[in-house]
Amino acid sequence: MAASLHFHGVRNPCSFGASRSSHFSRMASLSFSAWRGRFLSTPMENASRNRAPRVEAEKKNRIEAVIRKDEEEEEEEESDSEKREELTCVMKFGGSSVASAHRIREIADLIRSFPEENPVIVLSAMGKTTNNLLLAGEMAVSCGVSNASEIEELSFIKELHLRTVDELEVDRSVISAHLEELEQLLKGIAMMKELTPRTRDYLVSFGECMSTRIFAAYLNNIGVKARQYDAFDMGFITTDEFTNADILEATYPAVAKRLHGDWFTDPAIPVVTGFLGKGWKSCAITTLGRGGSDLTATTIGKALGSREIQVWKDVDGVLTCDPSIYPRAKPVPNLSFDEAAELAYFGAQVLHPLSMRPAREGDIPVRVKNSYNPKAPGTLITRTRDMAEAVLTSIVLKRNVTMLDIVSTRMLGQVGFLAMVFSIFEDLGISVDVVATSEVSISLTLDPSKLWSRELIQQASMKSYRELDNVEEELKKIAVVKLLQHRSIISLIGNVQRSSLILEKAFHVLRTNDVNVQMISQGASKVNISLIVNDSEAERCVKALHQAFFESGDLSNLIIHECGSENGSASSWRL
Repeated sequence: MAASLHFHGVRNPCSFGASRSSHFSRMASLSFSAWRGRFLSTPMENASRNRAPRVEAEKKNRIEAVIRKDEEEEEEEESDSEKREELTCVMKFGGSSVASAHRIREIADLIRSFPEENPVIVLSAMGKTTNNLLLAGEMAVSCGVSNASEIEELSFIKELHLRTVDELEVDRSVISAHLEELEQLLKGIAMMKELTPRTRDYLVSFGECMSTRIFAAYLNNIGVKARQYDAFDMGFITTDEFTNADILEATYPAVAKRLHGDWFTDPAIPVVTGFLGKGWKSCAITTLGRGGSDLTATTIGKALGSREIQVWKDVDGVLTCDPSIYPRAKPVPNLSFDEAAELAYFGAQVLHPLSMRPAREGDIPVRVKNSYNPKAPGTLITRTRDMAEAVLTSIVLKRNVTMLDIVSTRMLGQVGFLAMVFSIFEDLGISVDVVATSEVSISLTLDPSKLWSRELIQQASMKSYRELDNVEEELKKIAVVKLLQHRSIISLIGNVQRSSLILEKAFHVLRTNDVNVQMISQGASKVNISLIVNDSEAERCVKALHQAFFESGDLSNLIIHECGSENGSASSWRL
């Protein structure tokens, strides 16, 4: 073994102090030339023995320096690669933000003004396209197959989208197939003489499918690489509740896999249809309810673990009240997720009622900004915020609410009476907004989005009345029912720690304006106090409450007094 090791350049372990015959006997298997070379090289090895450690050390230092440099360069490349390969945020734009070719150019410029971002873009349909699609569907039911191509709303949709692609210098082929398919669908509706919820969802999907294709094509034309996605084909899995589907948990990993996979393979800005999904059983297109594009954006944000979700609207963030009711409404700089959810559910049109849930679960900030005024700070929505000086955050009005008073002596001490009442609403598919109970009565309001979800359909009011008649008829079997229509919910979203102050101030204002509150409820979240008043009094109440809470300056003095009481002085709650 020793001879073979030596032959391959490894130092022989034999000692040169051994006998010559012994040495030659061990080396017998070697050729003479090989042994001679080894023997003659020994003096050279001895001569260079003193220099070897120094040379080896210098060589080792040079190698280590090269390795360090390579590692540093690799780390820099990996860091740059991560920056390039990471989808950083989600930007959602509503229908008014992409209502025309001019607005689309402005939105594209806005996106390009954030070169440090790699955003996912979520779009709604252009302008009033969704409304016109629903109206076109209703017209098709009764117009006859031969007249379906002449429906006014269809002509409007075609003209809007074709004019937009021409002005943007985008090829018409981007949407021509969808326009043709839309016309064929309307002919099919005319032939069947019915518009089912499933068909309605398929019908309204054309709006987002066309707006995203136009926008992605325009971005590519101006040198911004983009890729269009239909949400129902990229992993958005929902229940089969057409017109108002819920997103299922399987959506999150599916969306993340698709977007990350495509981005790493071939980076391009994703442009995604808002509002749409695919039923997990039917595999048909579903919609997430009015304003569902917000929910699409927050779902993608949670799936990707985005740094921020931006919802771009046509107002400067979330406001202290509806500016169409009171023009002096002010932007709210900060909100908690709980406050934002209450605001959305009780009528604020800025956000979709369910859109806060994915963001809250993923603890991802949501920023609401104005696409017409990008420099405005907007509203930042986070898990918590500083409530030290907060009293009232916003006033929200929900009109056209139906109120039910249900009275029954059978309710007193009876187990299961409330379950019977609410099972009736469940069977009829009607959602309840606000509830207040006593020993023998229940007062509640019904969600108008359920009763009047067909607001664009002809004779919708007659259908709504029939639904209310069914509710009243079923409830009368177990109680005395009084149905009160034309009511409004005024929701006061504020600081739970100052609910007494809010109520005292609010009732003082309402008494001064001769308004009688018919029902009051404070939700389990404690950030919302709801007051029920007549529709005819609602706007006047909102204006008076806004002036009292946000403009009078009284609350600032009260907060100072309250803080003083915490330091040992008396607190004055008198208004």
